[in-house]
Amino acid sequence: MKFRTITLATAALCLCFTAVSAKDAVVEKRETMMKQIGGSMGALAAIAKGTKPFDADAVKTAVSTISTNIKAFPDQFPAGSDADSEAAPAIWTNNADFRAHAAKLGSDADMILAAMPTDAAGVGKAAQTLGANCGACHQTYRLKK
Repeated sequence: MKFRTITLATAALCLCFTAVSAKDAVVEKRETMMKQIGGSMGALAAIAKGTKPFDADAVKTAVSTISTNIKAFPDQFPAGSDADSEAAPAIWTNNADFRAHAAKLGSDADMILAAMPTDAAGVGKAAQTLGANCGACHQTYRLKK
């Protein structure tokens, strides 16, 4: 009887750790995706400001990363993954609008990819467009910690 109780308690504890670990992995994945988007925006800003030389391949890589990540990003918020992150509760209560913000950023990134900037000024305009999308979404859907 004692062995059975210990076994059941151990199994329950393992299941709890697995659930917490899976939740942490979801939060970590979406934070990694957003950091990649932020790094891409930083690369575009450096070219736009002239602190880095214009590099068409770097621009394409940055905008492609933004496009790819933002399209998958809204699916990284399953129910119950709201703790210990900078995600605002509005993501879950107003998910359609959150997804619309992500879709707008994705479509703007795709438009930029279709007509790639050819100089730093063009990269600056692209960064402004993408940055406006980022800012609009962050105002509502990101907690400031």
